[in-house]
Amino acid sequence: MLSPTPDAMSREEIRAGASLASIFALRMLGLFLILPVFAVHAQGIPGGDNLTLVGIALGAYGLTQAMFQIPFGMAADNFGRKKVIVIGLLIFAFGSAVAALSTDIWWAIAGRVLQGAGAISAAVTALAADLTREQHRTKVMAMIGSSIGLMFAFSLVAAPALYAVIGMAGIFWLTAILALAAIGLVTHVVPPAPPLPPGPRPAFREVVFNPSLLRLNLGIFTLHTVQMAMFVVVPGLLVRYGDMPVATHWKIYLPTVLASFVLMVPAIIVAEKRNKVQPVFVGAVVLLLATLIAMWAGSTSFAVVAGGLLSFFVAFNILEAMLPSLISRIAPARAKGAALGVYNTTQALGLFVGGALGGWLVEHHDAAAVFLCDVVLVAVWLAAALTMPPVPMRQSASPPPSPSHGILETKS
Repeated sequence: MLSPTPDAMSREEIRAGASLASIFALRMLGLFLILPVFAVHAQGIPGGDNLTLVGIALGAYGLTQAMFQIPFGMAADNFGRKKVIVIGLLIFAFGSAVAALSTDIWWAIAGRVLQGAGAISAAVTALAADLTREQHRTKVMAMIGSSIGLMFAFSLVAAPALYAVIGMAGIFWLTAILALAAIGLVTHVVPPAPPLPPGPRPAFREVVFNPSLLRLNLGIFTLHTVQMAMFVVVPGLLVRYGDMPVATHWKIYLPTVLASFVLMVPAIIVAEKRNKVQPVFVGAVVLLLATLIAMWAGSTSFAVVAGGLLSFFVAFNILEAMLPSLISRIAPARAKGAALGVYNTTQALGLFVGGALGGWLVEHHDAAAVFLCDVVLVAVWLAAALTMPPVPMRQSASPPPSPSHGILETKS
C-alpha cells in the first residue's frame, strides 16, 4: 500500500476511526435510548415517583464507570486494548439484561450500575490514539464524538416509538444485543494495535497530578455534569413552555444536533490545520458559558431553551472531540491508557454527579437553579482553561503506525 501523504488519512486510519466510532455508537445508543422516556416510564414503577432516584438511575452507570475506567485503562496498557474492550462489552450486556428484568427503580439502578462497570472508553480512545497520527487524531476523535452525537439524536427520535412498541424492558434487551454486535466489530473489523513504545512506564501519580492533564480532566467532568443535569430538566421545559409531548421532542433535538455537527467542522479544521488548538478550545468553553447564562436567564422561554440547545451542542461537540485528543497528545506514550482512564473516570463522575445533582435541584428548587449551577461550574472551568500552559505543537507528519497481526493482540 502506498504511503499516505502528510495531509491525508491512510486507509488503516479511516478504518480504525470508522470502526471504533461504530463501537462507541452501538454502546452509546443503548445508553441514550432511555434518556427521553425513562423519567416518564419511572412514574409507573415502584420508587419512580422520587425524582432524585430517577436522576440517580439516569446517571448511575457513571458511578461505576468512574470506579473502573482507571483499572480498565491500565489493563489495556498491560494486556491489550481489544481484550479489555471485549470484556467490558460483555459486562455491559449483562447489566442491560439486569435492567431489562427490573421491576422497580432500585433494580433499574442496579442494572445501570452494572452497565457502567463495562468501562471501555479509555481502552477505545487509547486504541484510537495508537492507530492514528497526531495530525489526524482530532479528526478521529471527532468521528467518535460525532457518532455519539448522531446516536443521541437518533435515540431522541427512535426512543418514543420503540418504547410504545417494545417497552422499557425491550429497549434494555436491545441495548444488550447492540453491545454483543459491537464485540463483532472489535474482533473482526478494528485493525490490531501496534506494540507499545519501549521504555519504563511512568509512575501513576505523574499521570494523575500532571497540571495540564488535571485541567483537561476538570473540563470533561464539567462538560458531562452540565449535559446530564440539563437533560433532567430540558424535556420538562419543552413540555411545559413549548406544549410539546415527549414523542415530538425529536423535532427540536434532531435538527439542532445535526446542525451542530456542520457548525463544529470549521472550528476543528482551524484548530488542527492552523495549529490554533488553544484559542478554539477556550472559545468553545466561552460559547458554552454564554449559552448556559442565556438558558438560566430565559429558562421559562421556549425559544431561548430551543435556541440554546443548538449553541450548547456546537460547543459540546467541539470540546468532546478536542479533549481526548489533547489528553493523548500530552500524556506519556507508555501511559496513554492510564491517562485516558483517569480522563474517562472524571467524565463518568460528571455523568453521575450531573444526573443526581440535576434531579435534586429541580426537586427542591426549579429548572433555573440547574442552569445557574451549570453556569458556576463552567465559569470555574473557563478560569482553569485560561491559565493552561501552551499546548505542544503537533509533531510533523510521519507514516501511520504499522499494526501487529492477529485479531486479538497479546499486547497493545
